[in-house]
This record gives sequence, structure tokens and C-alpha cells, in this order.
Amino acid sequence: MALREAAGAPHARILAVGGYRPSRVVPNSEIVDAIDSSDEWIRTRSGITERRWATPEETVQMMAVAASRKALAAAGLEPEQIDCVIVATVSHMLQTPSVAALIADELGTDHPAAFDISAACAGFCHGIAMANDFVRGGSARHVLVIGVERLSDLTNLHDRGTAFIFADGAGAAIVGPSDEPGIAPVVWGSAGEQADLIRQNVDWLTWGNAAEPMEQPYLAMDGNPVFRWASFAMAKIGLEALDRAGVTPEELDCFVPHQANMRIVDALARSMKLPESVTIARDIATMGNTSAASIPLALERLIEEGDAKSGDTALLIAFGAGLVYAAQVVVVP
Repeated sequence: MALREAAGAPHARILAVGGYRPSRVVPNSEIVDAIDSSDEWIRTRSGITERRWATPEETVQMMAVAASRKALAAAGLEPEQIDCVIVATVSHMLQTPSVAALIADELGTDHPAAFDISAACAGFCHGIAMANDFVRGGSARHVLVIGVERLSDLTNLHDRGTAFIFADGAGAAIVGPSDEPGIAPVVWGSAGEQADLIRQNVDWLTWGNAAEPMEQPYLAMDGNPVFRWASFAMAKIGLEALDRAGVTPEELDCFVPHQANMRIVDALARSMKLPESVTIARDIATMGNTSAASIPLALERLIEEGDAKSGDTALLIAFGAGLVYAAQVVVVP
């Protein structure tokens, strides 16, 4: 006896995006004294002039819900039409329950599948790849993919290498059926042998059980090797994603990389030899590095400011702790 199989849509695409930017703007001047630095040094090293940090009321759940509602409105969908909620985050401080389930409930959805994924800064791209497969495979018709972080909770404000980088925010996308291909095959992977390059300095159990007071767990990074890896190894991944999509650099409209560092963004564009006609997202200048939220926030800004229009092709590429990475070409909603 043959089992029945689900019948999915012929293709999938991103139907809409939405973002939430925390209310508190933190300029470099608020950070420099604690790390014995300067505004010029931070700008030169990262391209960041200011970032957003969440207030106590702007929780991971609250920011994610706000971004999701914006995406739902843009897609013209009701919460009940969402069949699956995927949340990419490393800063939901409870191991269980998933924040995805809580978000799904607050949005008023009709009991969709809901789960969190931990793929650090690459989490949103992982979620888009999964949503694409779910829609085409028949597991879901509309998937809500959220990238959300409160990295200010995991930042050591006295760490000269990271205090100026990390920030907070949320971005959401609705993936649904399409008559034409809207999400190209993903190129993803991991390099676990380099996991120590970006890490949490200590686990919460060790911290909580320490006999002597110790610093709260925070994110640590070995900046130079991460810069080299992201700037050059990831360029090959980006070119492979373009090739799998059947898109040449000359045909690409937008480049939306993870907003890790302005120097990395520019190095990637040079390494891939992207022509000047390609619009490059540089949201990091005023948002900082929001990890899983950075790509949807950057894409939303390009759309809102008219630098990306519906139907454009955009290369998304993200990389982060693990070390993990993912890249795919998508059609701009």
C-alpha cells in the first residue's frame, strides 16, 4: 500500500517583509569611554555611526510580533492564514518554550507549527530555505520567518572588540506560493572546526553555579580571523548561490548581506566583482549588527527607500557563530 504524499505549490516566494527597530538610538559617543576608543575608530573599523538597543519593554517577543504584524499587513494576509512560524534567534533566554509558539499565539494564528532555530547570524537565511521547501513540499502554504535579537543582553560593554558592534531588532518575512520561482536553491553549510572564533564566553549553568561572582555570559569574537573568513570564503558561497540561481553578477539587482561590518560588506562585493549597478545594503551604519534580524531589516529599508523594487533579484548571504552560513537569491516582494 502506497502512502499519500502532500502536494505543494509549484514555486514559492517572499510575499512581504516587515521590520521593527527599537526606540533607543545609541551613538558611538555613548560607548567610546568604556572601551577607551573614539567615534572615528569605530567608524573606520566597522562603518557604524549608531545602533539600536531595546528598552526593557521591547522584548524579543514584542519586537518579533511588531515586525510580523507589519509583514502580514504588507502581504494582505490574516494571522489565521499562517501555517508555520519559524523564529531565528540566539537571544531568547528561555530554552523552552520556544518563542515561536508564544509569538504565534499573540498574533492570533490558528495553531500553526512553531519552532525556534539557532543558526546565529545566518538564521534568517536558514529559515527562508526551510520555508521555501515547506511551501513547495506541501507542509505549509504560508510560512512566517522571523529573525529577532536582543544582543545588547549578551554584550560586554567593556570588550573593545565587540561592544560597539552588536544591536537589537526584528525582521519578518512571509513565504508563500508563487506561479514563478521566487527563491533559488540555498547554498549552506558549517565550519564547526572554527566554532571558537565566535562564541559565548561561558554557559549559563556554569555562571549560575559559580562559587565566586563572575561576569554574566556574553558574546566574544576573534575579529581578525572572522573578518578574513567572512570576506573571502563567503564570496565563494555568494558566487555559488548566484550560479545555482542562474543569475550572473551583471544580472543581479541587489546585494543584501548580513550586516556584520561595513568593511566585510565592501570586501564581499569586491571579491565577487559585483558591478556598480548592483544596489548594496548598508543598514549597519545606523543599526549595528543585529544578527538574525539584519537581513530582513536591511531588505525592508531598501524597499522602503526605493532602492529595491518588486521583481528585482537580490542575493542574501549570511554567516556567523558556528561557524555557519547560508546564501540564496530571492525575488524582491
